[in-house]
Amino acid sequence: MSSRVMLITGASSGIGRATALRAAEYGFRLVLTARRQEALDRLAGEIGGDSAIAVPADVTDFAQQQTVVEAALEHFGGLDVVFANAGTGLDQPGTENGDPDEWRQMLDVNVMGLLYTAKLTLPHLRSSKGHFIMTGSQAGRVALKGSIYGASKWFVRGFATNLAEEMSEWDGRCTVISPGMVNTEFFDEPKPDKLDPVDVADAVLFAANAAPRSNVREIFLTPTY
Repeated sequence: MSSRVMLITGASSGIGRATALRAAEYGFRLVLTARRQEALDRLAGEIGGDSAIAVPADVTDFAQQQTVVEAALEHFGGLDVVFANAGTGLDQPGTENGDPDEWRQMLDVNVMGLLYTAKLTLPHLRSSKGHFIMTGSQAGRVALKGSIYGASKWFVRGFATNLAEEMSEWDGRCTVISPGMVNTEFFDEPKPDKLDPVDVADAVLFAANAAPRSNVREIFLTPTY
């Protein structure tokens, strides 16, 4: 069993929530953050004990994310794994028909929020020779007609590649998890024939629990049907 500390953004639902529950089974101590305090508190209560703290924050606000990291250090004394999972999509797809204001909101979460998480946590991961994991997408590996969301996930995958090289200088590890369609609140209609959040959680824990000599750079998983 692990006694490592994992910080998860976007922890209140979907992939983040499933990963928190799975990580708790492996003995991780957890720092849970998202905007919804009530949902975070419920999750921390499910995990129980002193194994999880809930720290609400907006991932697009650098100062709020800084508060999350400070709370993690105060409560647990360090960070070993960071799962930058927070992400969002668009209601109006395409470029010509898209909404520039909606683009900015999405890019603030999918790009700037990710960068803020990395910048704030890397000094502490350096101390532990830790692991930075981020949620990409199949959309960041293929061409999708006019998809601004897909382009944001191309950024995630490219950033993961570059960050892995940066972290390798001090034996840190970096992984991008690239799932196909996952049955989460992301969609208005349930997608029960697609991946379940726990499938992605299992991929995260596979990478996090790999032998220290093994740097799992990317996990690409798709539904079987």
